[in-house]
Amino acid sequence: MKRPEPESPASELRSQTAADWLARRDRGLTAAEQDEFLQWLAADPLHGEWFALHRSIVGDFAALAHWRPEHSEEPNPDLLAAPKRRIRWLAPTLLAAAAAIAFAAVWWRSIPMPTSVATVANAELKRRILEDGSSVEPNHGAIVTMEFSANERRATLVRGEALFTVAKDPSRPFIVRAGGVDVRAVGTAFSVRLDAAAVEVLVTEGRVAVDQSNVSGSNLAPRTPSSEVSSGHRATVSLTSTEPPQIVAVTPQAIAHQLNWQPTLLDFSSAPLSAAVAEFNRRNRVQFILADAELAALPIVASIRSDNVEGFAKFLAAAPGVEIEHRSATEIVVNRKR
Repeated sequence: MKRPEPESPASELRSQTAADWLARRDRGLTAAEQDEFLQWLAADPLHGEWFALHRSIVGDFAALAHWRPEHSEEPNPDLLAAPKRRIRWLAPTLLAAAAAIAFAAVWWRSIPMPTSVATVANAELKRRILEDGSSVEPNHGAIVTMEFSANERRATLVRGEALFTVAKDPSRPFIVRAGGVDVRAVGTAFSVRLDAAAVEVLVTEGRVAVDQSNVSGSNLAPRTPSSEVSSGHRATVSLTSTEPPQIVAVTPQAIAHQLNWQPTLLDFSSAPLSAAVAEFNRRNRVQFILADAELAALPIVASIRSDNVEGFAKFLAAAPGVEIEHRSATEIVVNRKR
Protein backbone atom coordinates (compact mmCIF):
# COMPACT_ATOMS: atom_id res chain seq x y z
CA MET A 1 0.00 0.00 0.00
CA LYS A 2 1.56 3.30 -1.13
CA ARG A 3 1.76 6.62 0.67
CA PRO A 4 -1.41 8.66 0.09
CA GLU A 5 0.55 11.84 -0.69
CA PRO A 6 4.08 13.15 -1.28
CA GLU A 7 6.33 13.80 1.69
CA SER A 8 5.86 17.19 3.35
CA PRO A 9 5.52 18.60 6.88
CA ALA A 10 1.73 18.52 6.54
CA SER A 11 1.70 14.90 5.32
CA GLU A 12 4.01 13.81 8.13
CA LEU A 13 1.67 15.42 10.65
CA ARG A 14 -1.29 13.58 9.14
CA SER A 15 0.68 10.33 9.20
CA GLN A 16 1.67 10.75 12.85
CA THR A 17 -1.88 11.62 13.86
CA ALA A 18 -3.20 8.51 12.07
CA ALA A 19 -0.63 6.35 13.88
CA ASP A 20 -1.65 7.90 17.19
CA TRP A 21 -5.32 7.13 16.51
CA LEU A 22 -4.48 3.52 15.65
CA ALA A 23 -2.62 3.12 18.94
CA ARG A 24 -5.50 4.68 20.87
CA ARG A 25 -7.97 2.32 19.17
CA ASP A 26 -5.83 -0.63 20.24
CA ARG A 27 -6.21 0.31 23.90
CA GLY A 28 -9.90 1.23 23.48
CA LEU A 29 -11.70 4.51 22.87
CA THR A 30 -14.13 6.31 25.12
CA ALA A 31 -17.42 7.57 23.67
CA ALA A 32 -15.99 11.09 23.42
CA GLU A 33 -12.85 9.80 21.70
CA GLN A 34 -14.96 7.81 19.24
CA ASP A 35 -16.78 10.98 18.20
CA GLU A 36 -13.48 12.86 17.95
CA PHE A 37 -12.01 10.08 15.81
CA LEU A 38 -14.94 10.17 13.39
CA GLN A 39 -14.78 13.94 13.13
CA TRP A 40 -11.08 13.65 12.32
CA LEU A 41 -11.83 11.06 9.60
CA ALA A 42 -14.54 13.20 8.06
CA ALA A 43 -12.41 16.37 8.05
CA ASP A 44 -10.11 15.24 5.22
CA PRO A 45 -10.18 12.15 2.91
CA LEU A 46 -6.40 11.84 3.39
CA HIS A 47 -6.95 11.10 7.07
CA GLY A 48 -8.71 7.84 6.25
CA GLU A 49 -6.05 6.89 3.69
CA TRP A 50 -3.24 7.42 6.20
CA PHE A 51 -5.15 5.45 8.83
CA ALA A 52 -5.65 2.56 6.37
CA LEU A 53 -1.93 2.59 5.53
CA HIS A 54 -0.85 2.32 9.17
CA ARG A 55 -3.43 -0.37 9.84
CA SER A 56 -2.07 -2.35 6.87
CA ILE A 57 1.49 -2.04 8.19
CA VAL A 58 0.41 -3.38 11.59
CA GLY A 59 -1.25 -6.32 9.83
CA ASP A 60 1.98 -7.08 7.97
CA PHE A 61 3.92 -7.26 11.21
CA ALA A 62 1.24 -9.52 12.70
CA ALA A 63 1.74 -11.89 9.76
CA LEU A 64 5.35 -12.41 10.85
CA ALA A 65 4.01 -14.27 13.88
CA HIS A 66 3.48 -17.23 11.54
CA TRP A 67 7.21 -17.66 10.91
CA ARG A 68 9.07 -19.64 13.50
CA PRO A 69 12.85 -20.40 13.43
CA GLU A 70 12.15 -24.11 13.86
CA HIS A 71 10.21 -24.10 10.58
CA SER A 72 13.01 -22.63 8.48
CA GLU A 73 16.10 -20.51 8.75
CA GLU A 74 14.51 -18.04 6.33
CA PRO A 75 11.05 -16.45 6.63
CA ASN A 76 8.43 -17.30 4.04
CA PRO A 77 8.77 -14.64 1.29
CA ASP A 78 5.01 -14.84 0.64
CA LEU A 79 4.08 -13.71 4.15
CA LEU A 80 4.16 -10.04 3.23
CA ALA A 81 3.56 -10.42 -0.49
CA ALA A 82 1.25 -7.87 -2.06
CA PRO A 83 -2.12 -9.10 -3.37
CA LYS A 84 -2.02 -10.21 -7.00
CA ARG A 85 -5.02 -8.08 -7.90
CA ARG A 86 -5.24 -4.39 -7.29
CA ILE A 87 -8.21 -3.13 -5.30
CA ARG A 88 -9.83 0.15 -6.17
CA TRP A 89 -11.34 2.06 -3.27
CA LEU A 90 -14.36 4.26 -3.39
CA ALA A 91 -13.97 7.22 -1.03
CA PRO A 92 -16.65 7.40 1.68
CA THR A 93 -19.24 10.15 1.68
CA LEU A 94 -19.38 10.66 5.41
CA LEU A 95 -20.33 14.29 5.89
CA ALA A 96 -22.58 15.57 8.65
CA ALA A 97 -23.68 12.06 9.60
CA ALA A 98 -20.11 10.91 10.23
CA ALA A 99 -19.87 12.54 13.66
CA ALA A 100 -22.94 10.64 14.83
CA ILE A 101 -21.65 7.15 14.00
CA ALA A 102 -19.93 5.79 17.08
CA PHE A 103 -16.62 4.23 16.15
CA ALA A 104 -17.19 3.45 12.45
CA ALA A 105 -14.01 3.75 10.40
CA VAL A 106 -15.58 3.20 7.02
CA TRP A 107 -14.47 2.61 3.47
CA TRP A 108 -16.76 1.39 0.65
CA ARG A 109 -15.06 -0.81 -1.92
CA SER A 110 -16.03 -0.88 -5.56
CA ILE A 111 -15.21 -4.62 -5.76
CA PRO A 112 -15.00 -7.35 -3.10
CA MET A 113 -11.67 -8.22 -1.48
CA PRO A 114 -9.84 -10.92 -3.46
CA THR A 115 -9.42 -14.38 -2.00
CA SER A 116 -6.18 -14.30 -0.03
CA VAL A 117 -4.62 -15.13 3.31
CA ALA A 118 -5.48 -12.63 6.04
CA THR A 119 -4.34 -12.56 9.65
CA VAL A 120 -6.83 -11.85 12.43
CA ALA A 121 -4.89 -10.88 15.57
CA ASN A 122 -6.41 -9.28 18.63
CA ALA A 123 -4.82 -5.84 18.44
CA GLU A 124 -8.53 -5.03 18.65
CA LEU A 125 -10.75 -7.69 20.17
CA LYS A 126 -13.66 -7.73 17.78
CA ARG A 127 -15.88 -9.84 15.56
CA ARG A 128 -14.58 -9.94 12.00
CA ILE A 129 -17.19 -10.55 9.31
CA LEU A 130 -15.68 -12.33 6.31
CA GLU A 131 -16.54 -11.93 2.64
CA ASP A 132 -18.80 -15.02 2.62
CA GLY A 133 -20.82 -13.77 5.60
CA SER A 134 -19.07 -16.07 8.11
CA SER A 135 -17.39 -14.51 11.11
CA VAL A 136 -14.45 -15.12 13.42
CA GLU A 137 -14.20 -13.62 16.88
CA PRO A 138 -10.77 -14.06 18.52
CA ASN A 139 -10.29 -13.99 22.27
CA HIS A 140 -7.44 -11.95 23.80
CA GLY A 141 -4.08 -13.15 22.50
CA ALA A 142 -5.55 -15.41 19.81
CA ILE A 143 -4.08 -15.58 16.31
CA VAL A 144 -6.15 -16.92 13.41
CA THR A 145 -5.28 -17.14 9.72
CA MET A 146 -7.95 -17.35 7.03
CA GLU A 147 -7.65 -18.74 3.50
CA PHE A 148 -10.60 -19.13 1.14
CA SER A 149 -10.50 -21.11 -2.10
CA ALA A 150 -13.08 -22.32 -4.61
CA ASN A 151 -13.42 -25.66 -2.81
CA GLU A 152 -13.14 -24.85 0.89
CA ARG A 153 -12.90 -22.16 3.54
CA ARG A 154 -10.02 -22.79 5.90
CA ALA A 155 -8.96 -21.18 9.17
CA THR A 156 -5.93 -22.03 11.28
CA LEU A 157 -5.99 -21.27 14.99
CA VAL A 158 -2.31 -20.67 15.70
CA ARG A 159 -2.87 -19.97 19.38
CA GLY A 160 -5.60 -19.06 21.85
CA GLU A 161 -9.35 -19.27 21.41
CA ALA A 162 -11.80 -18.05 18.77
CA LEU A 163 -15.52 -18.25 18.09
CA PHE A 164 -16.60 -19.11 14.52
CA THR A 165 -20.04 -18.53 13.01
CA VAL A 166 -20.21 -20.22 9.62
CA ALA A 167 -22.40 -19.16 6.70
CA LYS A 168 -23.99 -22.16 5.00
CA ASP A 169 -22.31 -23.25 1.76
CA PRO A 170 -22.42 -27.04 1.21
CA SER A 171 -20.08 -26.75 -1.76
CA ARG A 172 -17.35 -25.16 0.40
CA PRO A 173 -16.95 -26.66 3.89
CA PHE A 174 -15.48 -24.45 6.62
CA ILE A 175 -12.50 -26.12 8.31
CA VAL A 176 -10.69 -24.90 11.41
CA ARG A 177 -7.33 -26.51 12.19
CA ALA A 178 -5.84 -26.27 15.68
CA GLY A 179 -2.86 -28.35 16.79
CA GLY A 180 -3.46 -30.85 13.98
CA VAL A 181 -7.16 -31.26 14.85
CA ASP A 182 -9.60 -30.37 12.04
CA VAL A 183 -13.08 -29.09 12.90
CA ARG A 184 -15.31 -29.26 9.82
CA ALA A 185 -18.64 -27.45 9.46
CA VAL A 186 -21.02 -26.23 6.76
CA GLY A 187 -23.31 -23.86 8.64
CA THR A 188 -22.96 -23.68 12.41
CA ALA A 189 -21.41 -21.81 15.33
CA PHE A 190 -18.65 -23.12 17.57
CA SER A 191 -15.60 -22.06 19.54
CA VAL A 192 -12.16 -23.66 19.39
CA ARG A 193 -9.51 -23.35 22.09
CA LEU A 194 -5.93 -24.53 21.62
CA ASP A 195 -3.97 -25.44 24.77
CA ALA A 196 -0.56 -27.07 25.11
CA ALA A 197 -2.03 -30.52 25.69
CA ALA A 198 -5.53 -30.41 24.18
CA VAL A 199 -7.95 -28.83 21.73
CA GLU A 200 -11.41 -27.97 23.00
CA VAL A 201 -14.39 -27.53 20.67
CA LEU A 202 -17.65 -26.07 22.02
CA VAL A 203 -20.62 -26.22 19.62
CA THR A 204 -23.33 -23.61 20.19
CA GLU A 205 -25.34 -24.15 16.99
CA GLY A 206 -25.63 -27.00 14.48
CA ARG A 207 -23.02 -29.74 14.48
CA VAL A 208 -19.38 -30.26 13.48
CA ALA A 209 -17.07 -33.16 12.66
CA VAL A 210 -13.87 -33.31 14.71
CA ASP A 211 -11.04 -35.07 12.87
CA GLN A 212 -7.96 -35.87 14.97
CA SER A 213 -6.12 -37.99 12.38
CA ASN A 214 -3.64 -35.18 11.65
CA VAL A 215 -2.39 -34.92 15.23
CA SER A 216 1.26 -35.99 15.35
CA GLY A 217 3.29 -37.22 18.27
CA SER A 218 5.97 -39.76 19.11
CA ASN A 219 4.84 -43.34 19.75
CA LEU A 220 1.17 -42.47 19.17
CA ALA A 221 -1.03 -45.11 17.57
CA PRO A 222 -3.38 -44.23 14.69
CA ARG A 223 -6.40 -42.24 15.77
CA THR A 224 -10.11 -42.49 15.05
CA PRO A 225 -10.68 -40.38 11.90
CA SER A 226 -13.56 -38.19 13.14
CA SER A 227 -16.28 -37.70 15.74
CA GLU A 228 -19.52 -35.75 15.43
CA VAL A 229 -20.27 -33.06 18.01
CA SER A 230 -23.74 -31.50 18.16
CA SER A 231 -25.06 -28.25 19.60
CA GLY A 232 -24.77 -27.94 23.36
CA HIS A 233 -21.79 -30.28 23.59
CA ARG A 234 -18.07 -29.86 24.14
CA ALA A 235 -15.35 -32.12 22.72
CA THR A 236 -11.85 -32.26 24.22
CA VAL A 237 -9.14 -33.81 22.05
CA SER A 238 -5.86 -34.79 23.70
CA LEU A 239 -2.67 -33.81 21.87
CA THR A 240 -0.54 -36.15 23.97
CA SER A 241 -2.48 -39.44 23.85
CA THR A 242 -4.51 -41.55 21.44
CA GLU A 243 -7.72 -41.37 23.43
CA PRO A 244 -10.84 -40.51 21.41
CA PRO A 245 -12.40 -37.09 21.99
CA GLN A 246 -14.17 -36.69 25.31
CA ILE A 247 -17.65 -35.36 24.43
CA VAL A 248 -19.90 -33.99 27.20
CA ALA A 249 -23.14 -32.00 27.30
CA VAL A 250 -22.87 -28.37 28.42
CA THR A 251 -25.68 -26.29 29.91
CA PRO A 252 -26.65 -22.95 28.33
CA GLN A 253 -25.44 -21.21 31.50
CA ALA A 254 -22.03 -22.87 31.22
CA ILE A 255 -21.79 -21.94 27.52
CA ALA A 256 -22.62 -18.31 28.31
CA HIS A 257 -20.01 -18.27 31.06
CA GLN A 258 -17.33 -19.75 28.81
CA LEU A 259 -18.03 -17.25 26.04
CA ASN A 260 -18.46 -14.17 28.22
CA TRP A 261 -15.26 -12.72 26.69
CA GLN A 262 -17.14 -11.93 23.49
CA PRO A 263 -16.77 -8.27 22.48
CA THR A 264 -19.48 -5.93 21.24
CA LEU A 265 -17.51 -4.42 18.37
CA LEU A 266 -18.39 -5.70 14.90
CA ASP A 267 -15.79 -5.47 12.14
CA PHE A 268 -17.02 -5.91 8.57
CA SER A 269 -14.14 -6.76 6.20
CA SER A 270 -15.62 -6.32 2.73
CA ALA A 271 -18.69 -8.24 3.93
CA PRO A 272 -21.95 -8.03 1.97
CA LEU A 273 -24.53 -5.65 3.37
CA SER A 274 -26.90 -8.58 3.89
CA ALA A 275 -24.41 -10.15 6.33
CA ALA A 276 -23.98 -6.89 8.22
CA VAL A 277 -27.75 -6.47 8.50
CA ALA A 278 -28.12 -10.06 9.69
CA GLU A 279 -25.56 -9.45 12.47
CA PHE A 280 -27.42 -6.39 13.75
CA ASN A 281 -30.80 -8.11 13.49
CA ARG A 282 -29.52 -11.10 15.45
CA ARG A 283 -28.30 -8.92 18.31
CA ASN A 284 -30.97 -6.21 18.56
CA ARG A 285 -34.71 -5.76 18.97
CA VAL A 286 -34.76 -3.17 16.18
CA GLN A 287 -34.68 -4.96 12.82
CA PHE A 288 -33.24 -3.73 9.50
CA ILE A 289 -35.21 -4.66 6.39
CA LEU A 290 -33.51 -4.73 2.98
CA ALA A 291 -36.21 -3.51 0.61
CA ASP A 292 -34.03 -3.68 -2.49
CA ALA A 293 -32.44 -7.06 -3.23
CA GLU A 294 -29.66 -5.44 -5.27
CA LEU A 295 -28.27 -3.86 -2.09
CA ALA A 296 -27.71 -7.25 -0.43
CA ALA A 297 -24.36 -7.85 -2.12
CA LEU A 298 -23.01 -4.34 -1.59
CA PRO A 299 -19.55 -4.82 0.02
CA ILE A 300 -18.71 -2.69 3.04
CA VAL A 301 -15.83 -2.16 5.45
CA ALA A 302 -16.73 -0.77 8.86
CA SER A 303 -16.12 -1.14 12.59
CA ILE A 304 -19.09 -0.32 14.82
CA ARG A 305 -20.59 -1.40 18.14
CA SER A 306 -23.19 -4.15 17.81
CA ASP A 307 -25.68 -2.21 19.96
CA ASN A 308 -25.32 1.05 18.02
CA VAL A 309 -28.40 0.56 15.83
CA GLU A 310 -28.96 4.25 15.17
CA GLY A 311 -25.29 4.74 14.29
CA PHE A 312 -25.49 1.89 11.78
CA ALA A 313 -28.63 3.40 10.29
CA LYS A 314 -26.92 6.77 9.86
CA PHE A 315 -23.91 5.04 8.34
CA LEU A 316 -26.16 3.40 5.74
CA ALA A 317 -27.93 6.69 5.05
CA ALA A 318 -24.55 8.32 4.33
CA ALA A 319 -23.70 5.72 1.68
CA PRO A 320 -24.15 6.77 -1.96
CA GLY A 321 -27.46 5.70 -3.45
CA VAL A 322 -28.91 4.39 -0.17
CA GLU A 323 -31.75 5.75 1.94
CA ILE A 324 -33.32 4.56 5.16
CA GLU A 325 -36.81 4.87 6.63
CA HIS A 326 -37.80 4.38 10.26
CA ARG A 327 -40.99 2.44 9.59
CA SER A 328 -41.71 1.85 13.28
CA ALA A 329 -40.00 1.70 16.64
CA THR A 330 -38.64 -1.75 15.77
CA GLU A 331 -38.19 -1.59 11.97
CA ILE A 332 -35.73 0.35 9.79
CA VAL A 333 -36.11 -0.06 6.04
CA VAL A 334 -33.01 0.11 3.83
CA ASN A 335 -33.78 1.00 0.22
CA ARG A 336 -32.13 2.32 -2.93
CA LYS A 337 -32.40 6.08 -3.25
CA ARG A 338 -35.01 7.05 -5.83
